[in-house]
Amino acid sequence: MAKMVSRTVDLRSDTVTKPTEAMRAAMAAADVDDDVLGNDPTALRLETEMARITGKDAALFVPSGTMGNLISVLVHCDIRGSEVILGDNAHIHIYENGGISTIGGVYPRTVKNNQDGTMDIDLIEAAIRDPREVLFEPTTRLICLENTHANTGGKCLSVEYTDKVGELAKKHGLKLHIDGARIFNASVALGIPVHRLVQAADSVSVCLSKGLGAPVGSVIVGSKSFIAKAKILRKTLGGGMRQVGILCAAALVAVQENVEKLKGDHKNAKILAEGLNQMKGIRIDVASMETNIIFFEVEESSTITAGKLCEYLEEHGVLVLQESSSIKL
Repeated sequence: MAKMVSRTVDLRSDTVTKPTEAMRAAMAAADVDDDVLGNDPTALRLETEMARITGKDAALFVPSGTMGNLISVLVHCDIRGSEVILGDNAHIHIYENGGISTIGGVYPRTVKNNQDGTMDIDLIEAAIRDPREVLFEPTTRLICLENTHANTGGKCLSVEYTDKVGELAKKHGLKLHIDGARIFNASVALGIPVHRLVQAADSVSVCLSKGLGAPVGSVIVGSKSFIAKAKILRKTLGGGMRQVGILCAAALVAVQENVEKLKGDHKNAKILAEGLNQMKGIRIDVASMETNIIFFEVEESSTITAGKLCEYLEEHGVLVLQESSSIKL
């Protein structure tokens, strides 16, 4: 019989937040209008603020990070059969249903992600198609980075690295998109403003419903012409949501009040990792941890498997995610 627990500690993801009282109050009082027609004042406030924070000309609220990335890729790759270069361990490539291909007709060309979330610059350049082979090969139009890089454990991409990729993109006439679902985590961890981290990018998607704690939504940012095209695609994909200011009000609170709280998330994650590192049968690289994601492995010599450990933890009110022999927190 399962053990009765009085409290659940949910460590599955930073997406399992609950709206704060301030968010709920802001949602209830939100000034709204029809956002598809461009008249929702709260949506406009959020988009203006996100454009300012990221140093871009314009912004657009979208229902999810997956939609934000899909729209961004499709704006840059507006000819079917275009090719995008991205990491083999990138969220866009693994966890977004292959939407860039199934919906957009965009072909992914993967480059190996290193343990720090980067792709080697020379390998990116080698993956760019020769324009002279256009009769036979796809046309490279876009490079995608991810900061922080989730599947390598929330690693931060440096300004120096991102700038080098941006220079490479410009050299070959390509665009650069950053999946910045956790760009605020990178900013807090590195002590560098968001706008500087994404300066080289032509577009960025920023999730507001992860560590920042908003209940719904992401924002994509870029030039005014990019956002004008993105708004059309948002409508095409079913993301035009009318009185969306109710959601944007909570997102504004998240951006204004919760960014600094990410430092506490990073500190708590480190403390938890250090504690796990003291336990026999668990393997974890504490030194490589940078933000709020923990991966640890249950050693083969252990008396318990990763699956059984997940079950045991759940019986005691602790929820985690299993990924093969690893557990993600």
